[in-house]
Amino acid sequence: MALTERIFVIGDIHGCLNKLELLWGKIDPRPGVDQLVFLGDYIDRGEDSSGVLDYLLQLKKIYPDTIFLMGNHEKMFIDFLSGVERALFIYNGGESTLKSYLVRMENFWDNRQGVLDEETLNQLVPENHRAFLQELHPFYETDNYIMVHAGLRHGVPLENQSLDDLVWIREEFIYSEEDFGKRIIFGHTPFVRPLVLPNKIGIDTGAVYGNSLTCLILPDLEFISV
Repeated sequence: MALTERIFVIGDIHGCLNKLELLWGKIDPRPGVDQLVFLGDYIDRGEDSSGVLDYLLQLKKIYPDTIFLMGNHEKMFIDFLSGVERALFIYNGGESTLKSYLVRMENFWDNRQGVLDEETLNQLVPENHRAFLQELHPFYETDNYIMVHAGLRHGVPLENQSLDDLVWIREEFIYSEEDFGKRIIFGHTPFVRPLVLPNKIGIDTGAVYGNSLTCLILPDLEFISV
């Protein structure tokens, strides 16, 4: 197998399928040569979260080595589907995700009489989407970078970082000037443009808030946004 020549790292999509499609028209990753890494938060708040997951699953067929990281919104969705902290998921944009599944099934909600029980959820969310969520990675490490959804807690070895920190941490990481051993590439915290600091690079550029969806291409540190 050929050595990876470039790594394409894509930031938080949040149900913005149209922006993902536009971005894909501007990048040219080569199957078997280049590596794809998605930083999480594929769902919630945007209009077509279920469509985004479909799109990513199709990409996985073409690029089977793609790394999909877990974001806090995927973690909340997993918990929601398990009957845990359901209000937290809805409060953080999960209602739009559920609607994106409901529109696929004409008259489904009326026939279920508005009952969001386990049987309803099992029919709404396809098994391949559930499997995708369960297979998400907590982080991805290369020779020069650590890629993670939210960030790391300084002083904690990578293998001992809590999943809660990996998908939720914010201020303690964002404002840290410490050396994490490798440069961190992360999403989660939206910026108007990519944040580029000596110890970290943030590429969540607020796609769902009317700003852009960003891809970082390594090793050249090239940013492509739509």
